[in-house]
Amino acid sequence: LRRIMRRAMRHAHLMGCTEPLLWKLFPALVRQMGEAYPELVRANALISETLKLEESRFKVTLDKGLKLLDEEVGRIGSGQKLAGEVAFKLYDTYGFPLDLTQDALKAKGIGVDTDGFGAAMERQRAEARKAWSGSGEAATETLWFELRDKLGASEFLGYDAEQAEGKIVALVENGKSVEAVHPGHAVAVIANQTPFYGESGGQMGDTGIITVGGGKAIVLVTDTQKKLGDLIVHFGTVEGGPVAVGEDAHFAIDIARRDATRGHHSATHLLHSALRDALGDHVTQKGSQVGPDRLRFDFAHNKALSPGETRKVEAAVNAQIWGNAEVATKVMTPEDAIKAGAMALFGEKYGDEVRVVSMGAFSTELCGGTHARRTGDIGGFKIVAESAVAAGVRRIEAVTGPAFLAWAQGQEDLLSRAAEVLKAAPADLPARIAGLIEDRRKLERELAETRKQLATGGGQGAATKTVAGITFAGKVLDGVPAKDLKGMADEIKKQIGSGVIALVATADGKASLVVCVTDDLTGRYSAVDLVRIGSEALGGKGGGGRPDMAQAGGPDATAATAAVDKIEAALAG
Repeated sequence: LRRIMRRAMRHAHLMGCTEPLLWKLFPALVRQMGEAYPELVRANALISETLKLEESRFKVTLDKGLKLLDEEVGRIGSGQKLAGEVAFKLYDTYGFPLDLTQDALKAKGIGVDTDGFGAAMERQRAEARKAWSGSGEAATETLWFELRDKLGASEFLGYDAEQAEGKIVALVENGKSVEAVHPGHAVAVIANQTPFYGESGGQMGDTGIITVGGGKAIVLVTDTQKKLGDLIVHFGTVEGGPVAVGEDAHFAIDIARRDATRGHHSATHLLHSALRDALGDHVTQKGSQVGPDRLRFDFAHNKALSPGETRKVEAAVNAQIWGNAEVATKVMTPEDAIKAGAMALFGEKYGDEVRVVSMGAFSTELCGGTHARRTGDIGGFKIVAESAVAAGVRRIEAVTGPAFLAWAQGQEDLLSRAAEVLKAAPADLPARIAGLIEDRRKLERELAETRKQLATGGGQGAATKTVAGITFAGKVLDGVPAKDLKGMADEIKKQIGSGVIALVATADGKASLVVCVTDDLTGRYSAVDLVRIGSEALGGKGGGGRPDMAQAGGPDATAATAAVDKIEAALAG
């Protein structure tokens, strides 16, 4: 179609037209053919803008290309041929199809070296293959290059259509291009045109059904991917009967899944703008993934969002959703789009033409994905998680529409179960939980005090013995938390006045050890040396602290008594 249009544009140029012309003829086409092809009416504005942009852009390259062509023609005479390299440059750089160049030279009696043109084309393809580095199924990935060269780009109809007719132009099975695929076999289907969106720009690919030959066979599409930028490949399984290249087929996407996905995609645009408003212009998108179940949005920011910031962002997005603004799409050059205030999104590769998606005055971004028709179609927005993914990069996960409802119902179920367990109304749960936590803390304090009394002998004082003329208190305490040992050692220290204390706590098969030496004895004994002796008996390594207080541990709780005995033996000398 572009080749036909450019040939018409060149003839208009030769007739003296200096401004775009074809787009002005489009209304007449709509009047004549709109009833038979209602998509012409539905996409009137978009098609007109695309035509005008195509003409305006080609007008610039046409002038430059014709100047180059005139210069080359001046060097050769009638009856000679234009070099294939020059013809390829006109094609590759200025968008002149080979037949357009041939047509322009025909009146001057000059031909084109088509063999040289073909060699230049093949050389560029070979360089592209060489530059590409695959990851995984390299043979299959190389096949996509061959199919792209042979078939050209797939035409995507999904911006305006959810089902469409198309022709199967290639089938791939087990990494090889085949003419037919039988029922029960996995297949990759390529068509001349399709409403299925191929995964790109963070948006997951469509699923759905391809009905072949009026219903003799179907392909259950489980994923759609975009290869090499513009080759749309449908992955699925054949059912019913065989599928062959050249057959006509009906392509129908899973509409509910597409609606949920584009709701999440449109929400990322609103979220991006809301984050910039709430946090500052330093916020830029670093990645995204949108599917039917949730959206994930990565952005530049150096700290977690506060609860207040999260609420502010949610409120801003929902305000735009409830405002129900139209989601408008225009086609522009990337330069014009950015001049108009559009933000380019991370991960998108932009060509000569870009789609600019605007949601009221709140958001304008470059995006090739599918979107809701109005912001109200998104249904609602809720942030369900916020986390760090890298230095200076945060991630928000959120849900919209049906996924929002499912999430809310799940939260309601959790609340109901908690209320049932605690035998309280949902509204009373915060106070009830706070009371339980306070009761637990009180019991923990009481238990700690009881353990301390047991360890220190209560009112009778801790059990001690005299070793080498000093007082030694050694004790094994089962089920006592390690964090309580120092407090217990300090209490015993106060009781005995002068001496050495060694306490070993055991729990879950492991042991913790604390050794305390009163200040008057630190010149003779170091708590660090003694705790290391005990740690070795427990199967541990080392230990540390100060000369008057040190701690260590070990994996062998059964050696707790032996650890105390080792420390006592060290004191005895």
